[in-house]
Order: sequence, then C-alpha cells, then structure tokens
Amino acid sequence: MAHDSRQQPQHFRVVVVGAGAAGLCMAARMAQEGIRDFLVLDKSDGVGGTWRDNTYPDSACDVPSHLYSFSFAPNPGWSRKWAKQPEILSYFESMVDRFSLTHHLRLNTEVSSLTWSEDRSSWSILTTSGDEIEAQVVVNGLGQLSVPNIPDIGGLSGFTGEMFHSARWNHDHDLRGERVAVIGIGASAIQFVPPVAEQAEQLTLFQRSANYVGPKADREFKDWELTAFARIPGVREAYRQWTYWRLEARFAVMRRGSAIGKYYQKKFRKELEVLVDEDLPLDALAPDYQPGCKRILLSNDWYPALKRPNVSVVTDPVDHVDANHIVTADGSRFEADTLILGTGFKSTDFLTPMVVTGRDGADLNKVWADGAVAYMSLAVTGFPNMFLLYGPNSNLGHNSILFMIEQQVGYVLAALEQLAERECDSLEVSESAMRRWDEEMVRRSADTVWATGCDSWYKTDSGRITNNWIGHTTEYRKRLNNPRWSDWNFSRARAPHRIEDGVPVA
Repeated sequence: MAHDSRQQPQHFRVVVVGAGAAGLCMAARMAQEGIRDFLVLDKSDGVGGTWRDNTYPDSACDVPSHLYSFSFAPNPGWSRKWAKQPEILSYFESMVDRFSLTHHLRLNTEVSSLTWSEDRSSWSILTTSGDEIEAQVVVNGLGQLSVPNIPDIGGLSGFTGEMFHSARWNHDHDLRGERVAVIGIGASAIQFVPPVAEQAEQLTLFQRSANYVGPKADREFKDWELTAFARIPGVREAYRQWTYWRLEARFAVMRRGSAIGKYYQKKFRKELEVLVDEDLPLDALAPDYQPGCKRILLSNDWYPALKRPNVSVVTDPVDHVDANHIVTADGSRFEADTLILGTGFKSTDFLTPMVVTGRDGADLNKVWADGAVAYMSLAVTGFPNMFLLYGPNSNLGHNSILFMIEQQVGYVLAALEQLAERECDSLEVSESAMRRWDEEMVRRSADTVWATGCDSWYKTDSGRITNNWIGHTTEYRKRLNNPRWSDWNFSRARAPHRIEDGVPVA
C-alpha cells in the first residue's frame, strides 16, 4: 500500500471562527479559565469584526460606551458617552495583548466549510486556501452583521459612477462637489449622511420608510469623571449598572400594542410637524409603524441634515439603475456621480457563506431554509459540538449585545466543562428541546412589536423573526446561567483517538 505523505491536519480542542466582539470574548474567557488548546480564525488582517469593516464617516455605537465593553474587561478610559468606531476598534484590539491571544490568532484565513466526522467526534475545518484544521468543538462568532447586503436592483452592476457599500467605504474617493445618491436609510446612513451632506453638491436619499430618530445625549467625559472611573472603587461599575437598567426598561416599548409605544408614536409625529415643508412632507419624516418595530436610532444631526438645501428625500421606490441615474417607480430619474449603498447586512443568513455539514450529511443552510433557529440561540440539533455566538434570536432592540454574548460564552464554557467531567467526546441538543425552544420563540415573538408589519432586518422575507431575543436580557441571563443538561445528549466517539503532538492518532 502506498504511503500517504499528506500532513495530518492540526488538531485543537476548540476552534473559534471570527475575531470580532464575540470571538474575542470567547478567546479571552478561555484564556482566563486556563484553556490553552484553542485557535481563532478570521478572514481579515486584524481583529474587531464589524468595527474593523465599518469605517464610514462618523461611524459610532448606539449603545453607551461603558455598556459596550465586557464586564471582565472594563475600560475606564472611554473618552465619551457614545464611543466612535476608532476607539471601539482600539478597545477590541487591546484585548489581544490584555489576554495574551496573539499566538492563538490565525488571520487572513477564511473558512469555506465545516464538516462533522461522526467517527472521530470532531469537526473538519476547510479554509479557502485549502488548509484543513480539526477541532473537537467549533464556536462560530460571525454574528449577524458581517456580510454586506447588496440589494437586488436591476441595472446596479451597470452603474458607471463610483459605487460602494457603507461597510466597504472608499476613503480614497472625494465626494466634494459630487451628486451623491444613497439607497437605504438605516442605522449606518443616519451616521454617514450628515458628513456626506457637508461635502456633496447634491445628496439624494432614497428612503423606503422613515425611522424613529431620537436625540443622542453624547459628549466627552470630563476629566473628573475619567478620574473617578479609573481610581474610585465602584464608581465605574455603578455607572455601568445604571446605564444597563435604564436601557433594560426600554423593553416595555418592544411589546406589541404597548401604551407607551402608542404614546411615543403620537408624540414623535407631533414634534416632527415643525420640520414639514413642501420639500419634506410628514410622511418622509414620521414612521407609520410603532416605535421599536425597526431599530430606534440616535442622532443629533440627522434632521438638520435633511433640512439642508442640497439634500432631498425620495420616498418613491427605486425601480432600477442605469449608467448614471437612479430611476424610481414613477419614472423619475435622478442623476448621480456616486452611489452609496446603506442597505445593511444579510442578517438572517447566519454563517453564510460557509457550508456547514453536520450529522448524516445534514446541510445547515437547508435545515434553516425557513429561517434560522438555535436552542438558547447557540446550538442546533444534528450539529454536535458546534455553538453560535450572537446567533438566532439573541439580537436586541433595547440593550447591549455584548451583554448577551457574555452570557453565551459562559454557557459554552460550562458545556466544555460538562464534556470533560463526563469524559465524553460530544454533546448535541436534543430534538425535543430544540422543538420546544422553537415553538416558544414563534409564540412569544408574535407578542412583540417586531411582528406588527414593518419591514426590518430582524426577520426573514416570510416574516419569521429570527434575529431578536423576545424578552428581557435578565431572563436570558437567568436561563443561560442555569443550564438544563437534560436537554443535551452526551456521547463518546465510535473510534476513540489520542492526541500526539497536536495530531489525532487512531
């Protein structure tokens, strides 16, 4: 028999896919717990995920800084109440040295497929460069905001001017004196439109529906505040807790038909009436849906930008694009030198474009054909030893996603501990537990504002709410901090193997 000289794939106990907020949280907590046998893969040349990608003008977070950091990795030095992109990226980059993660990182490495081996009770991870890595456990930290959504608009590829997505901003292109068109007015556009409006000769915004845009009480922290956060025990944590509970109270707005939601809707429309004129009708300003159905946005310069003489809002739907025009359904043509797509992300296509093959050849894309669902937002029947961070039904409309990620990472660490204590090779959520969870998500999401009819990135084309958590974050924390291991099946490998020099040997 000919000898196979191919090198055996390197084996790790845990491989984390993605080095954004979720992947870094998982890596840092494993390092804290003394787990050394892990690897973090990322297709980019650095860490930070969405905060590395979204460098558009005025990119910032809409969660207050002290809550947009991990409880185990506080940053008393946030410069302002709502941090901007460079400072947030710097925070995540600092975690690499803070938790000694450098030798665990493998950058410029994109994963093309994950394939479960039943015999070896491990995952085979194939990269786009053809390398193979083996892992007992895979933790997917790709999140919901990693793949830009390019809209299906006729003629888009034939546009002859400059065109780019907000998450792939072309900083080399000068917008001064140009006619700029923006398709898609959401959380990113709310931030980049005001600075673009200051540069462009003419800015045309193509808006499907108006947003709720509230004031942002942002400012730099004063020196005495920074000193208190850094040096007086308890001050920073008290401020963080106050911020958390203040945001948590906002979940009341997320309930379908809530009295407070109706009050805010009426109040909002009333306050916007002063901005109405011939060029800016109320329908272009005030949403026709309950607050919270789409993400509530924060900005102090959005409405002033809309009132600029060089800015116009088009509410008629975009029909198609030609060489240098955007054409709406009523036949109107708008000339543009640059087209910016503020069309968000493929938020409901979790784990794309990876091909994930589980037990008995199950294809995760087909399993999720009618909408993604995961037990506790982090595990799927038929895919043993695989976890998701910031997975289905864990996004928030009222609080910090980093809080949710921390709870999920804590659960995964507990699962790794269970595997070791039980001397098992794999664990898989049971079909009955998965079904029970799915039924609960469908039932309870129907009572939320997200189910009231607006189009949003929170749900699939069929209307299934796949992205958002359906309750308070306190409930999510309680459920994940008290795992029901009876919902899981633990097993040993059919062909046990030992590890020698990082390589599995049968």
